[in-house]
Amino acid sequence: MTPKTMTAIEIEGGKGPASHLRAAQIATPSPPEGSILIQVRAAGVNRPDILQRNGAYPPPPGAPATLGLEVAGEVVAAAGRWRVGDRVTALLGGGGYAQYAAVDARHALPVPAGLDFTEAAALPETVFTVYANVFEHGALKAGETLLVHGATSGIGVAAIQMAKAVGARVIATARGADKAKTAKALGADIAIDASKEDFGEVAKAAGGADVILDMVGGSYFAANLEALNYRGRIVYIASQGGGTLEVPVWRIMAKQAVLTGSTLRPRSADEKARITAEVERVVWPWVEQRLVRAVVDKAFPLEEAAAAHAYLEGGSHVGKVMLIP
Repeated sequence: MTPKTMTAIEIEGGKGPASHLRAAQIATPSPPEGSILIQVRAAGVNRPDILQRNGAYPPPPGAPATLGLEVAGEVVAAAGRWRVGDRVTALLGGGGYAQYAAVDARHALPVPAGLDFTEAAALPETVFTVYANVFEHGALKAGETLLVHGATSGIGVAAIQMAKAVGARVIATARGADKAKTAKALGADIAIDASKEDFGEVAKAAGGADVILDMVGGSYFAANLEALNYRGRIVYIASQGGGTLEVPVWRIMAKQAVLTGSTLRPRSADEKARITAEVERVVWPWVEQRLVRAVVDKAFPLEEAAAAHAYLEGGSHVGKVMLIP
């Protein structure tokens, strides 16, 4: 029987540093019609969680106030295609840092064959983000070149592998020789140490990029534009290096460049359901063929969420940081 209360992570005072994360007893969610309840076996830790913790990324209407955008576990209350006992992983609007999580049944996927719960929970947020931005907004195709920044982040690791799976060439940037070497090991054709090299010049000399996946923003824009090929697409998913661009309009016109981007969390339930179906159709076969792997750097007990956030903010990780209830 599902307990009435559960352990979840709350933010003391509503926002603050990692040390404000506390384990607390709260009511176990009751899934609304069309939703399932998952007994969480693993949950991913992501940059948007840090933004929310700092008060900069509030949950969308109707989402839990608790953190956590992706989980894996067993279904304990069924709906839609799912039955009690099914092993699933899911994209959430929030509430993943807990022993139980409710989610729209359409936003869950079967745990791929051969993966454990920790590996499965490491996939949704990054894979959905990369698919929606690189393959839909960026329209990356076989034979084109993707330039991806932050190559050893969770997003970067997924982007490298997914681009290679579709038959694209990958140029990756990372800060430090060791991380650049890791990007090569993950499948990047060219890896650039952005702390020592001008990635725009290096990428341009290597043939340029048709699609650029950028989470840095303003401070990288000039070099991105230098690297971008004719009719190329720059896709923004964050702005860690500045949220304002100074755009040389004539250069955009000359290259027929496209500047685009998106967020995932605020999208409608129907839109997330559409992306879920596309990820299952396109990406899940890559996962089962091991063309796309879940790369887990470190897992922390749920009660040590503060340490997990501090570790992610430290920036030394490769791939995903996880919580285990």
